Parts: sequence; C-alpha cells; structure tokens
Amino acid sequence: MHVLEADESGRVAVCRADELADGERLLFRVGRRRFGLFRYDGRFFALNGVCPHAAGALCEGPLTGTALPTDEFTYDYGKDGQVLRCAWHGFEFDITTGRSLVDPKLRARTFPVRVEDGAVVVELRPRK
Repeated sequence: MHVLEADESGRVAVCRADELADGERLLFRVGRRRFGLFRYDGRFFALNGVCPHAAGALCEGPLTGTALPTDEFTYDYGKDGQVLRCAWHGFEFDITTGRSLVDPKLRARTFPVRVEDGAVVVELRPRK
C-alpha cells in the first residue's frame, strides 16, 4: 500500500496515469485513511477503502461482474471489472458510482479524480 500525503487543499497525487492499466487498482493511504484508485474503461475512480457495511477491507476485494436484469428467464453477465466485492463479507459495489448492487441506500464513498499534467490526482473531499 502506498503511503501518501495530501496538500493543503486535500488533494493527493496518487500516480502517473500511464502507471495504471485498465482493470488495475492501486491501494493508498493518507494518514490513517485507506483508499483505492481504480481504472476502468480508460477512466479513474477513487473509493474509500472501508466498506460501509461493516468497516471491512473494501478495496482489497476482487473486481468482478454481475448478472444483469433481463426481461426473460435468462442470465446475462455484465459490468465485468466494474463490480468491487468487499474482502470481508462480499458486499458488492459499482466502482463508478459507489452504489451497492443490492441495497440502493448503501454506498461506498467516492472521491473526485482528475488527470493533471499526466498525474492522477484525487480530491479527498467526498463526492456529494
């Protein structure tokens, strides 16, 4: 896990954009807070590393997909690499929104991410 420091405005440069390929993640810590940075479909997403269900190691869990809803009695697999499953209890979250796949009220905190001069910068203020 990378240990980083935020600047006075609460922003942290996590890595260079070309260091993280699609489907990869980078775990980092700022002070005592844990985070995960994910690259999916060419975009970057940052989530709080603590699962909102039971404070588990959310960002250390596997990236998977899920069965998609259909109108018929079939199973369509989708969102491959977009679903993060908590390492402790298996709760699943969409890395692009932070929303739980099962409980729409349950949400992992997400943080704004920008690429500035080739660096991936995370704003440690949660998205509203």
